[in-house]
Amino acid sequence: MADFPSLARQMWHQLEPVYASVYFAPQVAAETTALGYHTTERWPAYFALRAAPLGPATPELVTAVFYSFSPRTVATHVPAAWRTAAPEAVLAARTRGVDAALRAVLGNRIAEDGLIEAAALARKAAEAADLAGRPLAAANAALPWPQEPHLVLWQAANILREHRGDGHLAALLTAGLDGCEALVSFASIGAAPVGNFASRGWSAQEWAAATERLAARGLVDADGAATDAGRALRDEVERRTDELAAAPYRALGEEACARLAELNAPAFTAVVSSGLLPSHSTLGILTVRAPGPR
Repeated sequence: MADFPSLARQMWHQLEPVYASVYFAPQVAAETTALGYHTTERWPAYFALRAAPLGPATPELVTAVFYSFSPRTVATHVPAAWRTAAPEAVLAARTRGVDAALRAVLGNRIAEDGLIEAAALARKAAEAADLAGRPLAAANAALPWPQEPHLVLWQAANILREHRGDGHLAALLTAGLDGCEALVSFASIGAAPVGNFASRGWSAQEWAAATERLAARGLVDADGAATDAGRALRDEVERRTDELAAAPYRALGEEACARLAELNAPAFTAVVSSGLLPSHSTLGILTVRAPGPR
């Protein structure tokens, strides 16, 4: 019997780079610059691009659904994002930017039968995603599907990653980890350097206080490194995240998932080899080679 939670993690590794290109592609940056967003730093456009499916969301809503950003950081960019451009304009710019970016990265492969089939399979999985309690997945799933296969593939990857992300937040809440504690615990297992999380906006005092709270629970030691209990809790968070992300792939079926991974590999490789994605980030995925289903 297929292990669909593990398969969900593998498919996330496969599809996330295609989705994540939206935040790093110069073609998208050109579109957001044209709207009036400052792109000398990543975050003004990031908040607009990711939150736009929610409509003119308040800082409180964006803080809740993004989870790991400090409320101050969110308030810096929202609702200012909607004074720069309406969500509908951001969504149109997002589509234009992703279209141009994937055309540049994929070249002639954009019209290949394999990409067309991959898009159809990814869409089938995305449309099978359960949306109850999944605000970002539901908001993106409510958007109209584009016609072009490469944009269908991107839109499906978008829905599936937000579906997984919404489930991950449920897992963090179940584990009793607030937004800052989630980052501290992630750093404590060596998943990413502490400095990588500075852009989330938590102050040194807030980071220290979160570390103290985790230490009081026996989850980190005096140096901020995870204890055995801390590693076990993170393992449980990831296990529950995988389980909550499994339904779309269970609906697709093991053979079709393997086929999607195979057909998506050229797009994965093209995005990763393009250098668009940072080699060190908080994405939680490999950006140096294409992992296949095991």
